[in-house]
Amino acid sequence: MISNTKQQRGAIGKALLVLLALLAAGALWLYLDKEAAQGLKREAETRSMEVIGAVATKRLAGDAGEETHGSAVDLIKRPIEIREVADNVHYATGVSNTIMISTSEGNVLFDTGLVLQSAMQLRLLKKEVSDAPLRYIVLSHSHADHIGGTRFWASAETDIIAHQNFKEEQRYLAELQPYQYGRNRTLFPWMPAWEDRPDIEMMRYGGIEPTITVDDWKTYDFTLGDTQFQVIGVPGAEGADNIVLWLPQQKILVAGDFFGPQFPQFPNIFTMRGEKIRKPIEYITSLEKLMALEPRIIIPSHLDPTVGAEVIQAGMQRIRDAVQYVHDETIAGMNAGKNVNELMQEIKLPPELELVQNHGKVDWAVKTIWEYYMGWFHFDSTTQLYPVPATDVYADLAKVTGNAGLLSLAQNYLAQGEPVKALHITEIALAGSPQNRGALALRQQALEILLQRAEDGLRNDYEIYWLKSQLAESPQALEAKGL
Repeated sequence: MISNTKQQRGAIGKALLVLLALLAAGALWLYLDKEAAQGLKREAETRSMEVIGAVATKRLAGDAGEETHGSAVDLIKRPIEIREVADNVHYATGVSNTIMISTSEGNVLFDTGLVLQSAMQLRLLKKEVSDAPLRYIVLSHSHADHIGGTRFWASAETDIIAHQNFKEEQRYLAELQPYQYGRNRTLFPWMPAWEDRPDIEMMRYGGIEPTITVDDWKTYDFTLGDTQFQVIGVPGAEGADNIVLWLPQQKILVAGDFFGPQFPQFPNIFTMRGEKIRKPIEYITSLEKLMALEPRIIIPSHLDPTVGAEVIQAGMQRIRDAVQYVHDETIAGMNAGKNVNELMQEIKLPPELELVQNHGKVDWAVKTIWEYYMGWFHFDSTTQLYPVPATDVYADLAKVTGNAGLLSLAQNYLAQGEPVKALHITEIALAGSPQNRGALALRQQALEILLQRAEDGLRNDYEIYWLKSQLAESPQALEAKGL
């Protein structure tokens, strides 16, 4: 049987042959008609990417269909299709939405989707909505699933609007891409392996140059046809370079990832895959600016719109009050002399501020706020000042303690319902004896308990997929796969 990876590579190879053939044809045209050659090249690239994207999406998505609880991780399962919000506002679904606003003088696009899906989104939007010239592309922020199709859409006549910090955020993400890729793939397991990514210029991250930029809490106004547009800088959500698009005549807010994939939910002040810390007070300031608009519809860049002015206003107020509450309680706890772990355990949202936490988590936000203000040295262990982690003494500690005592202690912690403490002990035992089957079995039990709690509790996507990745790499799982 041919493996899925080989099937994908084969299909990608065919797509590249199509691309090369059309590029060769374009070269012949170059002597006769330079504009035609460029058009042919662009068509070849788009058609090839559509083939590659269709194959990759089919292989990576598994069972197709809508995700049921707002999971950002499982967005690959969403079919690519066109949906209408208003007569002049449509979006193409996928991992990320691409939103088109049509006017009598051309189109405006908000976000350009994941590169593997953008060619399909482009074709459907042009076919089913409008093939008029694209006058503006508004990029909500620099994440790859929001800017991937920009090269397919943009022409010399297209203005690209982004936040003033967009280039800097794009720069550091591009420089750290090899490091971050494995982290991202652990939490978004539908991503192809690093070595399986087609190395095509159109697919490479970065290199997008905005022609218009917007600073924090500033507004860029323009009118196209009979439609008014306002691009607003709103830092603090998915990074330092967030912008949203406001359609004042229809009171539609095109929000990007400002609220996350669900509305309302506790925001992702901390991202487990690793990025710059997102600033909570900036987020509150940005949120209050959006609340003053009183939107009737919110169109996110993931999942579906939220409709209803009262529902939206109540949701935004609860998000704002929840973030303010967690922030203030963290500061109060720090001033009272409590350490970060105590506050992570103690601070909970009161019932009137309850929000789903499958994207952002309150206890992670507490730790992020603590370290945002006070840095990495918690003033509770001298060892934090030196590059010698506790794990460096685990093997020696295991030798002194002995496996029997360690495994007994880990078992007792599991019996008491404390799987994290059991994990600490199994890490010590495995440092001294990496193949110890008793320690491996106890580690697996601890991970399974944590996974069950996560799935029965807050259902945080990233916690769940991290735990699943750890279980998938266990010797028992690898043995079951014949590895």
